Amino acid sequence: QVQLVESGGGLVQAGGPLRLSCAARGSILSINAMAWYRQAPGKQRELVARISSGGSTNYADSVEGRITISRDNAKNAVYLHMDSLKPEDTGVYLCNAVSWTDEEGGITRRLRTYWGQGAQGTVSA
Repeated sequence: QVQLVESGGGLVQAGGPLRLSCAARGSILSINAMAWYRQAPGKQRELVARISSGGSTNYADSVEGRITISRDNAKNAVYLHMDSLKPEDTGVYLCNAVSWTDEEGGITRRLRTYWGQGAQGTVSA
């Protein structure tokens, strides 16, 4: 069993920073890609940032230039730091991880996708 636990977010002022943290725990063998998704009110979930196991990053056009995703493999964690927040950045931020995990009492290894519980980020003027 693998769980992704998120922390951070909350109410922030426009132009200010947003910091999010996500740590994976459980029967983890190794984590491949990790990412942050965002679901804004009335919109579908979208990919905000992604980081590969090797450290390569990808960002959505809407946040490019004011966002950084990083990871700490020793802690099985991924972080998100956004600057110059805008009202349209408001939404639920979801941590995502693709991980090799033990199943069936350690007999089988499976590559699965896991999601965090979501962290609300609200940007106000």
